[in-house]
Formats: sequence, C-alpha cells, structure tokens
Amino acid sequence: MSAQIFTLPDLGEGLTEAQLVRWLVEVGDTVAVDAPVAEVETAKATVEVPSPFGGVIAELHGEEGATLAVGAPLISVTTQDGSTAAQTYTEEEQAGSGNVLIGYGTAGAATSRRRRRGAAAPAPAAPARSGIRTAGERPAASSPIVRQLARRAGVDLTTLAGTGPDGLVVRRDVEAAIAARTSAPPIGRPAAQPQPSPVAEDDVDRRTGLPIRTRVPLTGMRKAVTETLSRSRSEIPEATTWVDVDATRLLELRARLTAGGAAPGVLAMVARFVVAGLARFPELNSRVDTRRGEITHLDGVNLGLAAQTDRGLVVPAVPGAHRLTMRGLDAEIRRLTTAAREGTATAAELSSGSFTLNNYGVLGVDGSAAIINHPEVAILGIGRIVPRPWVVDGEIVVRQVVQLSLVFDHRVCDGGTAGGFLRFVADAVESPALAVADL
Repeated sequence: MSAQIFTLPDLGEGLTEAQLVRWLVEVGDTVAVDAPVAEVETAKATVEVPSPFGGVIAELHGEEGATLAVGAPLISVTTQDGSTAAQTYTEEEQAGSGNVLIGYGTAGAATSRRRRRGAAAPAPAAPARSGIRTAGERPAASSPIVRQLARRAGVDLTTLAGTGPDGLVVRRDVEAAIAARTSAPPIGRPAAQPQPSPVAEDDVDRRTGLPIRTRVPLTGMRKAVTETLSRSRSEIPEATTWVDVDATRLLELRARLTAGGAAPGVLAMVARFVVAGLARFPELNSRVDTRRGEITHLDGVNLGLAAQTDRGLVVPAVPGAHRLTMRGLDAEIRRLTTAAREGTATAAELSSGSFTLNNYGVLGVDGSAAIINHPEVAILGIGRIVPRPWVVDGEIVVRQVVQLSLVFDHRVCDGGTAGGFLRFVADAVESPALAVADL
C-alpha cells in the first residue's frame, strides 16, 4: 500500500487560492481517477476538483469554509499496486488527469459515484453503445457541470439513460429527470458559507465604542468583488449620465411578439440596442492600457450581465453578443444568469465581458450610479418600468417610463460620446419598431 498526496492544482488566470466549499468524499471512501472529491470557490467561479489518483481516501486536508493556497495538500489517497482504478489507465492518460478543473480530466474517464467505505473500485466501463444500458451498467462520462447539477438535485446518474453521443449523460437528461419527479429527495450537505467568527464579550469598535456582534471573513467571490470594485473606484475617473425613457412602445412590441409565440424578454431587447449602440460608439467598448499608454478598442462585444447570487455579485458574459439576434440574446441571458445563480458558470464566462448591462430594476429601484466592472470602461443600468405622467403632443398621459443610467470612464471619451450612446439606446427603446428595422 502507498499513499499519494494530491495538492490543490493551478487554477489558472493568476488565481493563487480557493475556498473549500464542500467535501464530496469522506475518509474511507473509494474513488476512481477523475472522480470529484471537492467543490472549491475561486474568485471567478465554483468548480469541482477531481482526483488524479484512484484508491481509498486516507485524509482530507482542510475544513469546509477554509481558504487553501494553490499547491497546498488537498487529499491523501491510499493506493494498492495492481488493484486500483488509477493503474488501469496508461501513463499518458494518468499524466493528463492533472488538469482537474471544469472541462478537463483524463480522456474517456467515466463518472464515478461516491462509494462508501469498504466498497471495491470497479474497472472503467466501456463506452455505452446507446442510450440503453443493462442493469448495473454505469453511464458514460458526464461533465463536472452535469454531475454538480445532478448532485444538487439529488439525481442518481446511474439511473439515467444518456441521450448524448455513445450514451453520454448530458444536462438535458438531468433536467428531464428533475422535471419528471413528483417530489425532490434531500440534496445533501449544504454548501459551506463564510461563518461569522466568534468575538469576545469585551470586543468593541474603537471608533464608535459599540460592541462588535460578529466578524464575517472576506473569501472567494466576495473577496474578489471587493478587490475589483475598490480598484475601479481608485483607478477610474468615472462620470454618470442618465435619462428617463418612455418604454410604452417597447412593451407593446413585446406583447405583439408574445402573441405569435415565445418572445424575447425586455432585457434582451434592450441588450440588442446596447450592442448596436456600441458599434456606433466603440469608445465605450474598450480598455485602458496604462502600461502601454493607449486605449484599445475591441472588435466585437462580450456583453456582461450583472447578477446577484448567494455568493456575491458576478458578471457572466454573453460571448459574441454582436452576432446574436434578440431571441439569441434572450436564450443566452437566461442560460447565463441561471448558471451564475447555481454556481455552474465557468471562469471564462465570468471574466470575459467587454461591457456590462445592469438590470437593477428587478430590485424595485428606479436608478443607480453603478460602479464600473474593472477593467471595462462603462456600465449601463436599467431601472424598473413603472407608469408615470408623461407629456405627449402637449397632453399629460400615463406612460410606462424607465430610467437608463450610463457610468463611463472619462479617460476614454467625453460627455458628447457618452450622451450620444445613451440617447441612441433611449431612442431605440422609445421607437423599437424603427430601431429593429435598422439593425
């Protein structure tokens, strides 16, 4: 018997630490190569970490909620020569299993359910020939995102008939299983959240003299949000401009589209106008490179969407938003916001935006002077749409009014450019039929 220590791997994108959200195994469990052993939260996303070794879990290094540095021990696995699942793979395949984040892992590795203490590790299953399996046959390898979705919903992957290539269990299979259930079983242990630290009875705030109730550590995404927003405030000379807009015709257009079937949401409709506006005012879709002393205008738009989650504010981005229709944007917006709230959005999706759209109207507020998502140079906010008195042809009438606010980096443009962009989007919202004809 020999012990292998698996350390927290390089998480990429300059990340040096991660918070241990949840253990997916216990001491004594038997795991196969690439079986997920822990869920960790970085500054970019929440991911599953699979083990590159097969064997029995001998030790878990760290408590749930702790912050681990890259290279720190994560688990110890006891292996036995000639009998573990790890040794059924070739040297080349075992070397490849060192890449353990979402989308990576040993080629052809099968998903392994968590096995209890004393259970034998089965040999890797051959690829399924179809979506139909015999009793006891394991499903074809599914991605970590699919495994995470299944685990959180309490779905046993071995009971599913995969509809992907070669019997692969894919996301739609898990979603169908969830929808088909009449009641949901317990999901399992809840994800660990930063817990308030105990304080002494005489611990007081020095400035106010008031007693300190709790201390909540800044970790994971909350720590990253704090650092990003602080950097934005310290580096970017920002300015804000806003306008009240009559959105009555926009809502009427959406109602007509709904009559013919599924219609894109209001956010997707505004998003399409935003993308068109950025093509006309590229200064707002740029980067300030202080090292090279230049402003870099980007060719294309990755549209970021500010989303509030249990773990903090994140901004998943729709890649290539300039190539999508309103319906295409609507589908991507719904997918990304759901993934962000479920913690399944990838690091790339959470860090690739070029311009951010912030729908704070869902919070029931009219306006906001948002903070730019560094290193972007602008953010457009949308307030709630509410009936208000409005002057039309000299008469006061009730119209559906929304406030749009634009916060921009004054280094990349002046008020004329910012006002021109905001007015373009506002005009499109007020006369959407004419705007759509020109897109």
